[in-house]
Amino acid sequence: MAAVQLRSTASPEENRDAVVRLVREAAGRGATYVQTPEVTNFVQRDRAAATKLIVPEREDVTLAALRALAAELSITVHIGSLAVRDGAAWRNRGLMIDPEGEVVARYDKIHMFDVALPSGETFRESATYTAGDGVVLVDVGGAKVGMTICFDLRFPRLYEELAVAGATVLTAPSAFAASTGRDHWHALLRVRAIENGAFMIAAAQEGLHQDGRKTYGHSMIVAPWGDVLAEATDTPSVIVADLDLSLVERMRGQIPVLSARRPFTVRHATRAVDVGDERVPIAYAQEDRGAGPEEAQRPSAAAPGLRRAS
Repeated sequence: MAAVQLRSTASPEENRDAVVRLVREAAGRGATYVQTPEVTNFVQRDRAAATKLIVPEREDVTLAALRALAAELSITVHIGSLAVRDGAAWRNRGLMIDPEGEVVARYDKIHMFDVALPSGETFRESATYTAGDGVVLVDVGGAKVGMTICFDLRFPRLYEELAVAGATVLTAPSAFAASTGRDHWHALLRVRAIENGAFMIAAAQEGLHQDGRKTYGHSMIVAPWGDVLAEATDTPSVIVADLDLSLVERMRGQIPVLSARRPFTVRHATRAVDVGDERVPIAYAQEDRGAGPEEAQRPSAAAPGLRRAS
C-alpha cells in the first residue's frame, strides 16, 4: 500500500497532473492501493477564490483522471479528499475508486477544523463546508479500510467504532497544520494504530501553499504495534509499505482492548466526608453511561453512523 505527499496549489489542473504522476509511480513500485492527501484537487482558504474552482464530482478533473488511471493500472485509488459541490453545499469528500475505475465509497468529513491555534492561525472550516454524519468502511482486497479525514484524527471514538466493525486499516489523509503537526501528528497516528490494533495510513499535504497556509507533511504508514513502516520527508514523494494483515489479529489477540470493553458510568460527586486525611465522595448527582461490549456491534446514538460500502 502507498501514500503520496503533495503540495497542492490553487490550480486543479496542476494538481491533477502532479497526483497522476505520483500515483503512477506508486503503482510502478508495486502498490495496489494508493492514497492521496486531503484536498487533493486544490488548496484555497479564501471562499471567494475557491468559488471559482469548486465543482460537482462529475465535473472534477482530478476525479476523472484518477478514475481513468485506476482502471488503466488495475489498482485501488483512495482520494483522501476533494473539495466538491453537493447541491447548494460544499463537501470535504473522500472517495474510494476500485480497479475498474468506479467510485465504490464516499466519505464526507465529519469534524470541521474550527480552531484558534497558539500560532495565531484561525480556521473555520464549518463556514465553508457542510459536515458529514457517518464514517465509512470499505473492503479493499483482503483489507477492511476505514475512511476518515484529517481533524477526525482527534476523535478516537470514530476509530474505535471502525475497528469494532472490523476495520484492519484506518486512514487519515490530511492537510495538517504545520504548527500543530510538529507536536501532535506522529503521536496521534501512532496511538490510533496502537489502541485499535490496526494499520494507519495517512497521506499528507506539505509546505507553504499559494494561499499562505503551511501544512506539516510527514505522510506515514504505521503498524498495529505503533511501528512507523514508512514516512515521507520530501515533497512531492511516494511512500510504500507491505502490510501483513495477520498482525492485526495477532495484536488484538495479545492486547484485546476492543473485546475487553466494559460498560461504565461517570459519577459526579456532590458530597464528601473526612476519612483520616482524605475527603471521600459519598453521593453522586447523576450517572452518564459509557460504552461497553453490548454496544460493540453497533455505533451508539452519540456516535456518527457507520456505513459499509458494497
